[in-house]
Amino acid sequence: MSANDEEERSVRAAVEGELRLLDPDVRALPDAVTALLDPEFIELGASGRRYDGVSILVVTSADGGRAPVPIAATDMSGTLLAPGLVHLTFMTESDGGRVRRHSIWRRTESRWRLYFHQGTPVNTP
Repeated sequence: MSANDEEERSVRAAVEGELRLLDPDVRALPDAVTALLDPEFIELGASGRRYDGVSILVVTSADGGRAPVPIAATDMSGTLLAPGLVHLTFMTESDGGRVRRHSIWRRTESRWRLYFHQGTPVNTP
């Protein structure tokens, strides 16, 4: 397999995982979210708060019985930093807010999991 093939396959796997985490149906299931998170997962949220794998479940399942607010992702691109390590960048829009996002996905035991995520609000005129 060429280096280009490895990069394309790795980035595609990370993008698929990221899109699953943005899916309201997945976010509503703590076990589904946990399966996509690395055991050492850390997030620096758009709010400035720091989350780990346990505390992020409160956020992802916060909708409870309400209809989930859709999250639209745009401009998603990725780079293979090293074998088994992908950096994604993208923008999200939800409920009128825009956030610039960075994620690092790590392959462990032949599956990709989110290791680090940061969201930074974008001021729009």
